[in-house]
Amino acid sequence: MDFHFHLEEGPYSFGWLQKTARALQNAPDESPIEYRSHTLPWIEEQTKRLQTRLAEGCFSERWMERYMAQGRQRGIERFGIVDHLYRFEEFREYYEKYVIIDDSELGRLQSYWLDRVRIGSIEEYLTAVRRMQKKGHPISVGVEADFFPGGEAELKALLDRYELDYVIGSVHFVDGWGFDNPEVQHLFEEKDLLELYRYGFEHVKQAARSGIFDIIAHLDNLKVFNYRPDEALLQGLYDDLAAALKEADVASEINTGLAYRYPVKEACPSPSLLAKLHAHGVPITLSSDAHFPDDIGTMLDEAAQLAWDTGYREIVYFRDRHRISVPLRE
Repeated sequence: MDFHFHLEEGPYSFGWLQKTARALQNAPDESPIEYRSHTLPWIEEQTKRLQTRLAEGCFSERWMERYMAQGRQRGIERFGIVDHLYRFEEFREYYEKYVIIDDSELGRLQSYWLDRVRIGSIEEYLTAVRRMQKKGHPISVGVEADFFPGGEAELKALLDRYELDYVIGSVHFVDGWGFDNPEVQHLFEEKDLLELYRYGFEHVKQAARSGIFDIIAHLDNLKVFNYRPDEALLQGLYDDLAAALKEADVASEINTGLAYRYPVKEACPSPSLLAKLHAHGVPITLSSDAHFPDDIGTMLDEAAQLAWDTGYREIVYFRDRHRISVPLRE
């Protein structure tokens, strides 16, 4: 299964256009272009496909079918679609309250980002995925919600308005700093890394204890740009983190996104953190964290093998906020 992937992500740039065009070109359900590659007629046909994609939007049945087709080709039998809450108007005030968007250099950069990733109402997203469910696709619909200490009641009240199969909790911000933004990665150099990880993991533990989330995503996401202390120094923190997730009865994931999209080139969690999760009995699912259809399922065979070698024999998915276990191997 691939239980954490996205249909789109801004900000919108020429790089984003290029990735979208490549996803269209690589889609297994697309009829091949009859013209020789890199000729003028070939690029004209590619441009028409891209224009259609932009006109239809990321919540179109055609775009979602591309994920299904690519996923099935890679052996995926159950899909979990999520979208980031910061993309929706209904959650604007929540993010503006907890993300630094002041007149500092960091604030201006993050304000620029937040304005450009927000696209409209969550209802369009939910309606589109439910339509796919009604067509019989094995999809669960969820959201990925950023956790901010002190914002628990506010977030829960917002989420309670919607019927969801599951909610993923993520920590992408520490004291309002979006640490996985490559434009501000230099701020890691100002930190005591061991204390930063200790502090960041406290956020993750609070998220688990909040009762809001079914899955806590990419637990050691702080390593995204390879700023990390000696992992031997993290073992106690890993143990405490795994114990907190078990006590809260929430699941986690093996998320391959960092392994194929970011400098660290390692999935979340690290193998040693995964071993701690298994030792404490924390259930897991598998996730590519794809943002384009040609990335769905990427490195999930490796993730499944790592889970098996660690001792896992089951993985989980969610439907109607209920956790369901299935064998890792048939």
